[in-house]
Formats: sequence, structure tokens, C-alpha cells
Amino acid sequence: MDKIIVSTKQAPAAIGPYSQAVRVGNLVFLSGQLGLDPETGVLKENIGDQTRQALDNIGAILTAVGLNYSHVVKTTVFLKDLDDFGLVNEIYGNIFKDGAPARSCVEVSRLPKRALVEIECIAVYPE
Repeated sequence: MDKIIVSTKQAPAAIGPYSQAVRVGNLVFLSGQLGLDPETGVLKENIGDQTRQALDNIGAILTAVGLNYSHVVKTTVFLKDLDDFGLVNEIYGNIFKDGAPARSCVEVSRLPKRALVEIECIAVYPE
């Protein structure tokens, strides 16, 4: 098994002992992305801005491996407060319009850096 570690300065650096993403074969597993600005490392203030930034960070990592949002087959959304589901879903839907990936969404008690949302995904290279 060939495992390729993915890293780009266009997305926030990992804040622990993990990689931004790992490619194995035709699959790319992206670690959960917070709403951190990649240039400043500062967490965006509200759920809307954090969601947009987390999705932008995912987009930057996908671009680094030659993919885009259309290659995402599965996402998991972690929310601090499930009452934010509607707004997060609206922003998410603007990114994943056609052929949306499979998705899970769960409420969690706490996220790193006290973030309000974290999104992870799996993408696949076309055959």
C-alpha cells in the first residue's frame, strides 16, 4: 500500500499529530477542517463564517491533489449545536449542488479550538 501524505499552505496546518489529508490508491481522506483562516490561523467568529471557511479549506486541499468538490463521495459534519443545521445545510448546499456526496451530521459536545463546526470528507479520483 502506497500512502501519500498531502499538505498545502492554502489550508491551515494540522494542529496535532495528523495530516491534512492522506491519499491511498484512488481515495483521498481529508482530516476534519475547522473554520480557521489559513493565513492567520484565527478561527472565524460565527457558524456561517466558520462553515464557509471549513469548506474553503477542504477545497484548497482538494485542489492540491488535483481534485474538486465534485470528487467528494462522503462527508461528516460535526456541529457544536444541531440548531445550526439549517444555516450549515444552506451553505453546504451552495458547494455541493449537483450529485451531493453521502453525508452524516452529528452534534458533539466540543470541537478543537472551541470551533462551532468541523467537516471531514473522502474524495475519489475518477477512473
